[in-house]
Amino acid sequence: MSDDIMAVMGLSAFGKPQKQNKLDAGRFDKTKRADGGEVTCLAVAPVYDPSAPELNAAPAAQRGNSNGNDNKDDSDDASVASNDEDMNSGDDDDDNAPPLFPTTHELLLKDHTKVVSALTLDPSGARVLSGAHDYECRLWDFGGMVPSRPRPFKMWEAAGSYYVHDLRYAAAGDQFLCISGTSQAKLYDRDGEEKVEFIKGDPYIRDMKNTAGHVADLTACAWHPKNPKTFITSSADSTIRIWDVENKRKQKTVIVVKSKERGTRTKVTACAYSHDAKVIAGACLDGALHLWNTSSNFVRPNATVEGAHARNTETGSVTFSIDGRTLLTRGGDDTVKLWDVRAFKKPLLERNELTTLYPQTNAIFSPDEKYVLTGTAASVRGQRGRLVFLKRDTLEVVRELGMESSVVKVAWHSKINQILAGMANGVISVLYSPVTSTNGAKLLASKGPPRKRGVEDLAGSTVEPPILTPHSLPMFREGDLSTGIAATKRKRERERADPRKSRRPELPVNGPGKGGRVGASATQHVVRHLVRDTTRDEDPREALLKYADVAEKDPQWTGAWRENQPKPVFHEEKEEEEDE
Repeated sequence: MSDDIMAVMGLSAFGKPQKQNKLDAGRFDKTKRADGGEVTCLAVAPVYDPSAPELNAAPAAQRGNSNGNDNKDDSDDASVASNDEDMNSGDDDDDNAPPLFPTTHELLLKDHTKVVSALTLDPSGARVLSGAHDYECRLWDFGGMVPSRPRPFKMWEAAGSYYVHDLRYAAAGDQFLCISGTSQAKLYDRDGEEKVEFIKGDPYIRDMKNTAGHVADLTACAWHPKNPKTFITSSADSTIRIWDVENKRKQKTVIVVKSKERGTRTKVTACAYSHDAKVIAGACLDGALHLWNTSSNFVRPNATVEGAHARNTETGSVTFSIDGRTLLTRGGDDTVKLWDVRAFKKPLLERNELTTLYPQTNAIFSPDEKYVLTGTAASVRGQRGRLVFLKRDTLEVVRELGMESSVVKVAWHSKINQILAGMANGVISVLYSPVTSTNGAKLLASKGPPRKRGVEDLAGSTVEPPILTPHSLPMFREGDLSTGIAATKRKRERERADPRKSRRPELPVNGPGKGGRVGASATQHVVRHLVRDTTRDEDPREALLKYADVAEKDPQWTGAWRENQPKPVFHEEKEEEEDE
């Protein structure tokens, strides 16, 4: 039936009309930031490389005056350039223009208790994986959380009482790597179940090429961009090792990093693959920055910059651009530097005065690679941390956002266009924009309030009362009297491993000599009661004498002595006649 005929008959559709839930137009107002994501620019001039012609061609208003003398023309040009930039950046007050950055709204994930030192999202942007200095990892699902209290659906201790240093999802999103303060990397599936724990090296071997694994704490990891079964790890044992997912007993290749200042070893604090998988980068504690071609033998680096960052400061991250020509580093010396891989001697651009307190502080490119995003720490007690947006061409500050605490880890997902910031107080901030972002934190705001219980629900509960199991409640569990459960998680794991405390049933017999018992099958105890054993009822002397005639007629073991062996003659006692 056509739409015209249905309109004449006064019908809109067949059947009972379904009730459609209408979304509240102001559902995002609860998560809107108080500052509104206003632009805050700093008047700190970046450092330029005079050998870069493309950077020297920048306007004088952007480069600044190196002599400190401000010309009137330069100031006018600077004001015009800043006004044009503000107009092009998209003012948040203008409802028609979309915001430049997805920072107008904020969702807080509060579950960690200490510094969030590792943070990443899966390739689809549906799940968040975080690790902190409280020794635990947490998995968050945007589609499964409730708006009132977002909580992770899984949490676990990665490696006992060791900090979590790095987390990386594979390109397919089906597994991820966990790097902690131990010397063994762990591989987990998508749901957080451990799959593989890679081997630990021999600490008594001096030559690092002859060890099967790392011998010191791990610092970072990176997946191969094209091979889903290959990844690299960096460690404090002065090596970068290339691993195969299928082989947990030994690495594929070892890259030994040598320090010129110390002459022997140095801690490798960060590592990364280029997007074409042709170059591996590594940053060290002595301030050096190394590049290796993956087609080489890794005996020595193909390019090295000594003193790229200050000595004895930990470089938090090394990131390649998509074209592989630019390298971004975030140093522990409060700097962000851009390097040209083709002229790997001096930094192209440098931004100072970016306070860093934690070695895992990183810097990343925006999805369109026009901006650089990093976090800064609070230098004074009571001061707030900042989320800083830098322009890639000049490293000028385009926007600054005040955060609750020092910002350590940042992540910017390209599909959902949302920014995640892990802070020192254990809170994860999810920044988004209702206009330019998709899914992610917007799913929580789109969910309606929980359904209220009606009369029908109450009637059903009286007809079918709930089943109570008192011994499953925490107050009835054996353990700590104050909490009602075992004191610590480790104590519960030890009790679970103890067969007596866990009351593990006795395992069946599988073949002879299993578990200290001798048996033939699992039904031995049944057969034992079916056939009665009568060996104890028979005299043992008579049982042996009944084979005497058989042994004399057919001797199997004493047949060789039959002819020459003397026959025993026994004294026969005569019975005494009874006296009459």
